[in-house]
Amino acid sequence: MQSIIGVLGRQTVGWTVLLAGLLLASVLLTGCGAAAPSTEAAPPLDEAALREIVQDAVQQSPPADAATAAATPEELQKMVEEAVMTAASRQEAVTSEDLERAVQAAVEQASQDAVTRAELDEAINRALKDASPGELVIYSGRSKTLVDPVIQQFKDATGIDVKVKYAGTSQLAATILEEGEKSPADVFFAQDPGGLGAVEEMFVQLPPGILGQVPDWARSPEGKWVGLSGRARALVYNHDILSEQELPDDIYGLTDPKWKGRLGWAPTNASFQTMVTAMRTAWGEEKTRLWLEGIMANEPRVYPKNTPQVAAAAAGEIDVGMVNHYYLFRFLAEEGEDFPARNYHPRAGGPGATIMVAGAGILQSAENRVSAERFLEFMLSKVGQQYFAGQTYEYPLVEGIKTPRVLVPLADINHPTIPLKDLADLDGTLALLRETGVVP
Repeated sequence: MQSIIGVLGRQTVGWTVLLAGLLLASVLLTGCGAAAPSTEAAPPLDEAALREIVQDAVQQSPPADAATAAATPEELQKMVEEAVMTAASRQEAVTSEDLERAVQAAVEQASQDAVTRAELDEAINRALKDASPGELVIYSGRSKTLVDPVIQQFKDATGIDVKVKYAGTSQLAATILEEGEKSPADVFFAQDPGGLGAVEEMFVQLPPGILGQVPDWARSPEGKWVGLSGRARALVYNHDILSEQELPDDIYGLTDPKWKGRLGWAPTNASFQTMVTAMRTAWGEEKTRLWLEGIMANEPRVYPKNTPQVAAAAAGEIDVGMVNHYYLFRFLAEEGEDFPARNYHPRAGGPGATIMVAGAGILQSAENRVSAERFLEFMLSKVGQQYFAGQTYEYPLVEGIKTPRVLVPLADINHPTIPLKDLADLDGTLALLRETGVVP
């Protein structure tokens, strides 16, 4: 059998596979002819135990020959120690004997195959990134109630220590811009393209394997961020008071004085601001200003976010609210079909039927870039996408995911075709909202 390490002197990628296998134990042990790991779960090895095992294994290995004089056993020992220590939390079912055999086999084969110090350095660095569970810091503009369960699934599946800072999307975008290169965030998980666009220059280019999983319209044209779920703007209304036929064909119709005192909105909400950005793109600045002034003249009730608007519509506090589509379905799931609120996607389309994406990007300053990529991959996996479809009633962006019957298919919504890059001008929207007195 050709040795796994037989091509190391020519292909550094072999060492990546080797050391990733070392840290996960089973592949390397099989490849090097060592016994397979015990099937019984062993307690995780602490740092001191790992150091001792690696030290003993390297000392017992033959010294490097003349061809590998640049990589002495002591130098290799340090590198392997670092690799194994970083991967300590991945050793759930690996015994100390298994690990010692794996390290010893790696050292012996490295000496035999004339691996250079540069190749070892590069390979171990890659192995650390690939195999270490590591840490991950997420700034989430999505609410904890919506996304914490799927983040916990990712944490449980990978062993990565995930820390999340929750706040509004626009607030976190401003924080990232203020923190600059010193930001502790690895991933910015935003509610809408506007927040992502505000910090896009601070993102890395994402790998094609991540970007290629979603449609072109659901990702940054520059490849700096990727959509993770789709959300449709809608009007929520009380169907005991109104019929769908009584609602305007287009959201501009809500400026009619007959809606005075009957409306609700959440102007500080990021998704609302994205809708206004869509208005500016589709209608232009002047018509958008007239819409804002018209709604203000109708004295809408102001809410902090979408959820209370749905509750208010059901309670008859308002007749119509401006929300994202999925909030209603959480109420229906809890209270049943008798819940009196329903969604309406404007018949004539327009900005009131905008399809947005919640998405994420990886910061250039990220210290845990590989963990960040794994997070995006998980969110685009069937597990992540099915969570969004089945638990939060959002639209999956990856093909082959089942959606609840209550979701109106995207193809049936008369939504405007607005490039996501045109939804990124959050600053211009905030300026207009302040000029019209919609927000302070």
